Amino acid sequence: MEAPKIYETEYRFCCIIWAHEPVGSGELVKLAARELGWKKSTTYTIIKRLCERGILKSENAVITSLYSREQIQRRESREFLDKTFDGSLPAFLAAFAESKSLSSQDVAEIRKMIDHYEVK
Repeated sequence: MEAPKIYETEYRFCCIIWAHEPVGSGELVKLAARELGWKKSTTYTIIKRLCERGILKSENAVITSLYSREQIQRRESREFLDKTFDGSLPAFLAAFAESKSLSSQDVAEIRKMIDHYEVK
């Protein structure tokens, strides 16, 4: 099952959860206040929204994620690639490489990934 879309603010909130899960809702309120500047009501509203959308689970006031950071990142990456570069990874890499010089280590890591996925 593909991970659902989450928005930037929700993603930042989920990052807190991934770093601390399972996390009690009271502790999550404190973390969101400190890291995002949120009020208690905002935190509980976002928890409720993400639970309703099947992204989080709240059981006995303990919050856990139903999708990993990697699952969400894969979905968001595919959407970005499709929307911005018509799904073309080479076009994305060309645009990225033109705006940021790649180190020899970056190039080696990219080659290693290509070799790894080419075999599959």
